[in-house]
Amino acid sequence: MSYIEHFGLEREPFSNAPDARFYFNTEQHSQALIRLMYAVDSNKGLAVLVGGVGTGKTTLARRMLDNLPEEHYESSLLVMVHSGITPEWILTRIAMQLGVEDPATDRLKLLRQLYERLEEIEASGRKAVVLIDEAQMLQSRELMEEFRGLLNLEIPGKKLLNIVFFGLPEVEDCLSLDEPLAQRVAVKYHLHSLPVDTTESYIKHRLQVAGASKMPFTGDAIPALHRYAGGVPRLINTLCDNCLFEAYMRKMNKVDAKIVFSIAGDFGLLRQSPKGAEPRNKLEDLDEIESMLDSLEQKM
Repeated sequence: MSYIEHFGLEREPFSNAPDARFYFNTEQHSQALIRLMYAVDSNKGLAVLVGGVGTGKTTLARRMLDNLPEEHYESSLLVMVHSGITPEWILTRIAMQLGVEDPATDRLKLLRQLYERLEEIEASGRKAVVLIDEAQMLQSRELMEEFRGLLNLEIPGKKLLNIVFFGLPEVEDCLSLDEPLAQRVAVKYHLHSLPVDTTESYIKHRLQVAGASKMPFTGDAIPALHRYAGGVPRLINTLCDNCLFEAYMRKMNKVDAKIVFSIAGDFGLLRQSPKGAEPRNKLEDLDEIESMLDSLEQKM
């Protein structure tokens, strides 16, 4: 038996692997998607989504890709996996993803091929869209200049290619490498950590999708999870997953704040001080010490 059976679930509720079934449309994610779709549908050229680690950028990129049906868009999602990417690789990969067959090795010929393909897409009444995830990996001026050149592919009064960057705050440094490109950012939106009430809704949503018939977290566990995870979805998933497993190992039917405290300690999160968090008073510190002692007593 695993904790899935122990808590009467149908599937793992807090995996960090991408799964469209678990997408939770928070207000800020909804606003971000609306703005990014506006940028694409209005042919703005370049849009940027910025967010910290684990705030849902990749999830949103995949969600946006799902919102770009083939009958209206020629779209592609490219993930930058390392910083050694070259302008030649970027240009070739974008051309291939947008349907250029047998891309030329000569840059000028390849640009001509791409331009002709973009004209075909435009003539078919569709829009060409390239989503770039982990855009903070684009750490050279040459790469930024390449993207600026791609945005210059246009017909009178209309851009032929729309590009959306999804990246960590460091993506701002990448854009600053080429000031003309930075000035072309038409839409920009920042993702932030979740507030405590949204964290609770997020947890309940994932449990519901996983088939939960009852809430396995106590009332005091939710604010503790929010505090130690800092409202970051990826950390919320990790803590919730480990807390459920720990409760299962202890043969408990509920995850309480003491279990959350124990798991947060294992992950080195007890001294987390998330942005926007209210300063703690001495009573809170004493409560934490008491919880820690209780937790240690249970393990002895």
